[in-house]
Amino acid sequence: MHNTVTARPLLAQFFGVVALMRPKQWIKNGFVLAPLIFSGVFLDFSAIRQALIAVVLFCIASSSTYIINDMHDVDRDRRHPKKSKTRPLAAGLVSFPMAFVLLILLWSALYFGWLLAPAVVEVIAAYLLLNIAYTFALKHQPVLDIFTIAIGFVLRVYAGAVALTVPVSNWMFVTTLCLALYLAAVKRRQELSQSGTEGRKVLEKYSVSLVDRYAEMSAMGALVFYSMFVMSAKPELVITVPLVLFGLFRYWFVVEVLEAGESPTDALIADWQLLLTVVLWMASCVWALWPGRV
Repeated sequence: MHNTVTARPLLAQFFGVVALMRPKQWIKNGFVLAPLIFSGVFLDFSAIRQALIAVVLFCIASSSTYIINDMHDVDRDRRHPKKSKTRPLAAGLVSFPMAFVLLILLWSALYFGWLLAPAVVEVIAAYLLLNIAYTFALKHQPVLDIFTIAIGFVLRVYAGAVALTVPVSNWMFVTTLCLALYLAAVKRRQELSQSGTEGRKVLEKYSVSLVDRYAEMSAMGALVFYSMFVMSAKPELVITVPLVLFGLFRYWFVVEVLEAGESPTDALIADWQLLLTVVLWMASCVWALWPGRV
């Protein structure tokens, strides 16, 4: 009986530590693999290895930024009706010292990662600095907060290219920026419409109609720039354009009708049509770019 009683807090702490790193959000680091696919070297074992190392390092880095953010916002999160239960620090599942030790361990892992892929970790260092600036200042600045989130996705793509030492089309960078701006604007829209200005101070500076316009403009930019990238650099990917268009339409449906989108990751996982669209898009890209197919 005594063992059962003591095991429960330990188990709760373990899951609290895991939740503190937000592994579900690692799906965003799939952007690191974009250069692997679009460069057509996805059959090269060495390239796959380097790309996966970059993904793992970005997962470690992104988890560390979540810990810093939660440590900084713990008092505010404790007053939030939802975050007080879902954020491990705010809920009391993880102590401050434990979170700090975990942060040091993650940064230590990045140091060892620098020995494997120094150029990638240099990009990650820029990502970390950007996110620290976001946590302490930029997330309170309207428009800048959305662009900061979006630039983080661009750095993911750049890290994937650096890992493979392959060039990346400027079209891809602009497309990634627009797509990330779209997701970030929709996230702000849903936070504002579902929780009002309670969740974030910066939401006081926004309105639903304003972020709707941001989202619409960004979605249009993503579609146009992706199409231009395909037509100018990868015409064999023209079959993927309808999938991108459907994905944008479907995501907006999920946001508007199903009231998801506050977490793009949750929206993707929860909607089978959206998830299937992403899988089909990736499969179509691989098929179209398969070495020797053309």
